Amino acid sequence: MDEEASDLNRLIRELNAEVRETPDGDASRLSRWLEILRDRGGSDLLLVAGAPPSVRVDGSIAPLPEPPLSGEEIEDSVLPALSQGLRARYRQEQIADASYRVGALGRFRINLHRERGRAAAAVRALPARPPRLAALGLPAGVESLTRLPRGLVLVGGPTGSGKTTTLAALVEEINERDARHIVTIEDPIEYDHPHRRSLVEQVEIGVDARDFPTALRAALRQAPDVIVVGEMRDPETMRIALAAAETGHLVLSTVHTSDVASTVSRIADSFPAERQATIRQELSMALAAILIQTLLPRRGGGRVAASELLMVGYGARQHIRKNALQHLHQEITMTRRQGSASFEESLARLAREGVVEVEEARARAAHPEDFETALRSAS
Repeated sequence: MDEEASDLNRLIRELNAEVRETPDGDASRLSRWLEILRDRGGSDLLLVAGAPPSVRVDGSIAPLPEPPLSGEEIEDSVLPALSQGLRARYRQEQIADASYRVGALGRFRINLHRERGRAAAAVRALPARPPRLAALGLPAGVESLTRLPRGLVLVGGPTGSGKTTTLAALVEEINERDARHIVTIEDPIEYDHPHRRSLVEQVEIGVDARDFPTALRAALRQAPDVIVVGEMRDPETMRIALAAAETGHLVLSTVHTSDVASTVSRIADSFPAERQATIRQELSMALAAILIQTLLPRRGGGRVAASELLMVGYGARQHIRKNALQHLHQEITMTRRQGSASFEESLARLAREGVVEVEEARARAAHPEDFETALRSAS
């Protein structure tokens, strides 16, 4: 009976797997749109009721020459690409995330949701393999993050700024170089990490664990060297991640923030007011680095990352404890020798090299005077 129960559990797990290999029903229509997306080199397929299917190419939205879709047509096209478990989740919660593989087209991330009472979907095209860190154009100091023995590394930026891609590149760097045990916790899994020098376990929320806190607690009992948390979504996940970083693990995660200061406040402000001072104290001890990035239009087409890196040292820890976050920007300059680099320096470099338009870079600078100084000193 135990063997039969094991077989039954295995069958249930397979039925609820997030990744579907073979399209059925109207998913063939979805596959056709995804083929167009790949052919055009686009990043996203967007399906919204009342509009034709659209693709995002180089950051701009372009509708396909097809009639507007209804919510029912969107559901009929996307639901067959989801597992039975995710279809049930969508029916109950009105939202579902999944990975989806289409033959030679590769992997995609699906978000099926509702807007104005109708179905809508966003489908992100994923590269066939994790990118190499050197190809992302990030500050030189970012490579040193993969050599940290412990601590919390946060990658911040707006939606669609490449945070998950950067996390995958950091993991790939460690995997290629070091013999370590890496556990990733993702919703859903976006990049496959084969075992290279490291042993990589990839835990998928909804398939391998109920939620992020459950998966993170379990990961701490699996003797990991590196823990990757796809996103800091809730206070419990943040609390466990902080504890993991303080107790000798390297923890990598992402947050939806726009600069170094807002990254710290985003974590602290997620907790009740009476606990925030304690959390800031823990954060000041656990944080090793904060990387902020955003994507800019590249001259001639495509997009390129501009970024900011703070290597957290004594001064930054003091400012975090005292909640004097307005001083963190100047800490980037103070710790340049440790690898820190400001957003304005990144923008100035991209403008100087002709990768982006000077006016585009100037408009993105949060500290215009710093940008002008960096631009002049680089000339």
